[in-house]
Amino acid sequence: MAIPTDNNKNPNVNPFVKWAGGKRQLLHEIHKYVPQLNSRSKYVPKSFSQYCEPFLGGAALLFDLQPPDALVNDINPELINVYEQVRDNADKLIRTLKQHKREYEKTGEEYFYTVRNRDRLRSFNRLSKVSRAARLIFLNKTCYNGLFRVNSRGEFNTPYGRYKNPNIINEKTLLAVSAYLQANNISLQCTDFVELGKQIKKKAFVYADPPYHPVSGTASFTGYAKNGFTEDDQGRLRDFCERLIVDKSCYVIVSNSFTDCIRKLYSGPRFRIKKINANRNINSVAGKRGKIPEALITGS
Repeated sequence: MAIPTDNNKNPNVNPFVKWAGGKRQLLHEIHKYVPQLNSRSKYVPKSFSQYCEPFLGGAALLFDLQPPDALVNDINPELINVYEQVRDNADKLIRTLKQHKREYEKTGEEYFYTVRNRDRLRSFNRLSKVSRAARLIFLNKTCYNGLFRVNSRGEFNTPYGRYKNPNIINEKTLLAVSAYLQANNISLQCTDFVELGKQIKKKAFVYADPPYHPVSGTASFTGYAKNGFTEDDQGRLRDFCERLIVDKSCYVIVSNSFTDCIRKLYSGPRFRIKKINANRNINSVAGKRGKIPEALITGS
């Protein structure tokens, strides 16, 4: 597969939701290990058959590369519904977001909590898919730090963000992403990452950006889905990547925290670990934000 050149890419195809651990700021580092962008290393293949991303999140790398054939997945059904509605119903979604914006401009915080609390009501399941997608985008733009977090009942519980002028609607980006998803073979899935194995082609390029292993006992953040992402899940992911390398000759990149646990998990001969620094602003304590070490793991 050939990654489109800069001349063939649509510059308006960009992430339109903020997501914890988003990779926009690290794309220049990841590029060093992406096939075709850097094939000087003996470990990096010159091409690949398919792009696969088991933990889609904000889709920074997908939208940066804009591959024509991709299998992408996230365990969060509300997030996958957002991408489906952007693909299939962008105009209606934009109209619904404009309604949210008008109401938000009237009462601000009061309207935020009215929308946030809808998933506590029985009527929530009767909302249309477009309405649910617009709700998530609205909350993402107006909640604290753009943080998607749910409680044990699966209810969105991030507080109000107190932004003066949040960018609730990025119409140009939404329309560009819609066009990209429609014009290419982009399969959107919502399942456990292991279930993707049968659909991944031989010699695929797989980029895994899971919920990170916590750097300390008090730093754990596993609220992307109500069941979290455990240390056992980190081990399952390592095994999943190793099987793809052995059975399907896939090329794998994994992003994670630079902890003893992760370094030990990927210490085998099939993996190489590079320490990089990333700016992270998710901590509620301002003094604890800033550059933190992360692991960029490649396997082939």
